[in-house]
Formats: sequence, structure tokens, C-alpha cells
Amino acid sequence: QVQLVESGGGLVQAGGSLRLSCAASRGPFNINDMGWYRQAPGKQRELVAVISRGGSANYADSVKGRFTISRENAKNTVYLQMNSLKPEDTAVYYCNVRVAYYLLDKTGDFWGQGTQVTVSS
Repeated sequence: QVQLVESGGGLVQAGGSLRLSCAASRGPFNINDMGWYRQAPGKQRELVAVISRGGSANYADSVKGRFTISRENAKNTVYLQMNSLKPEDTAVYYCNVRVAYYLLDKTGDFWGQGTQVTVSS
């Protein structure tokens, strides 16, 4: 089991910035992709950004140029820097990690508890 601890959500005015962090526990696995998803009230969860172990990142069109995902492999931590925030970015943001276990031919997919981001107009 992989434990994920998220932090950094909150309330910010439109045009402001927030930085989310997500730290994963250690264990007998390698962490491959790390990503952030979000879910607004009444909507489906959607991908915001994902980054590979090697640092290759992909973003939803709605956040390109405003959000930056990064990671520190030594700390098992992924970050999401969110700039120029808009009211439509308001959602619960979830961290997601995909792992491959060392001695097992097995992968795992784990989620954080979610952190609320609210952008006021």
C-alpha cells in the first residue's frame, strides 16, 4: 500500500497562485507516473497534469501555460505550481501515483485524499 499526503490547497483570488505538494510513502517499488487530477462539483474527475519518472510532462489544454508539474524522485514528491488561477479551476485536486513493485510482476495505482482549491472572482 502506498500512502499519499497532499498539501497546499486553499482559497485564492482570481489571478493568484497556489502550489500543491504530494508526498508518497516509501516501499519496495518504483514510482512511475505521478499526476494531478481534479473534480469540480457535478463534474467528472479529469486529468490536470502528469509527469513521468524521467520528467516528461503532459497537461490538460485548460491549464497549459498556467500550471507546471514537477517532481523530486529522491523525495517521492510531486508538485503542481498553479499560476493565473481562474474561478473555473475551483475543484478538489487529487494526487495519483503509479508504481511497479520490485519483486512482483505487479503494478499499483494510488490516490491521495484530495485537497480543495477555491478561486474567487
